[in-house]
Amino acid sequence: MTPPVTLPPRPPMGHKGTFGTVLVIGGSCLVPSEAPSRAVRMFGGAALAALAALRSGCGLARLMTPAPLLDAALSVAPVCTGVPMPVDTAGEIIPHLAAQALDHQLAQCHAVVIGPALGGGLAVEQLVLRALGQDRVPVVADADALNALARTTDFARDLRAALVLTPHPGEFERLAGPLGITHDATHEQQRPLAAQSLAQRLGATVVLKGARTVVSDTHDHWTLDRPNPALATGGSGDILAGIIAGLIAQTHASNPRPSLYDLARAGVWAHAEAARRWTETSHAGSGMLASDLLDLLPQSIEPMRR
Repeated sequence: MTPPVTLPPRPPMGHKGTFGTVLVIGGSCLVPSEAPSRAVRMFGGAALAALAALRSGCGLARLMTPAPLLDAALSVAPVCTGVPMPVDTAGEIIPHLAAQALDHQLAQCHAVVIGPALGGGLAVEQLVLRALGQDRVPVVADADALNALARTTDFARDLRAALVLTPHPGEFERLAGPLGITHDATHEQQRPLAAQSLAQRLGATVVLKGARTVVSDTHDHWTLDRPNPALATGGSGDILAGIIAGLIAQTHASNPRPSLYDLARAGVWAHAEAARRWTETSHAGSGMLASDLLDLLPQSIEPMRR
C-alpha cells in the first residue's frame, strides 16, 4: 500500500540535536492509603513510547517517570535519559515539583508524549493540563492523559499546545460527552465525523484508533483501511504515540515542516506497516508483543522519506 505522506529527507550531516528530542511522561507507582492492596506499579507503556520515538528516527528521548520507578524504566529503555518525578509516601506525584521538572524539560525538547501508564488523581490532572496548556512544544496526549482531560471541567478552554490526541473509542466517548459530540466512535460510517468533530472542537489533530484508524484535523480526515488483529495487544497504542512524537521531533527544523495531520497519518501508516511485516514473517495473526514492532519501525518508515 502506498504511504499517504512523504517525509523530508534526513540531512546526511545531521546529529542528535538535528533530529530532535522527545519527552515521554508516564508511569505510576500509586499506593492508595485506603486500599493498599490496590497498589499500581506501571512503567512499561512509557518506556515503549520512548523506544518507539527513537526507532522512528528522533535523536534523543527523555523518560520522565515517578522517581521510584525510574531505574526499572531505564532498565527497559537504557538508551533514554531519565527524569525523576518526585512523589510522596503514597506514590502520588508532588504537583509543584513535577511542574518544575516539566517546565525545565520543555525548554529542551521538541515533542512530548504524555499519558502512557500515568494513572489518575488530581496531581496527574494538574500535570496534564500544564503540559497541554503551554504553546511551545507539540504534545501527543494518549491513554491516561485523555482520561485526565475528560475528568476536568471545561478542559477545552485550557488547551494551547499544538496537539495530537490518540483516543480509542472508550476514551473518545469520555472526551466527547462533555463537549456535546454525539457521533458513535464504534460505528464505521460515523467514525470520520466523530474524529473530525472532536478535532474541530479542540483545534487538534485526532487519531481515533481502531481496526480502521481515522486521522482528522479541523479540515480533513483520512482512514487507514488495513485491519490487523495482531495489533490488538497491550502497549500497541503506546508505540503509536511514540512514533508520532518521534516524527514530530525529527522534523522540527524541516522547511517546510510537515503538518501534525500529515505526521500523525505517517505514524499510523508506519505502525500498521510494521505490524504487517510482523504477521508476514511470523506467519501468525496473533501473539505479537508491542515490543516486536520496535525493530520493524525503521524499515517501515523509510519508504516515506524523499
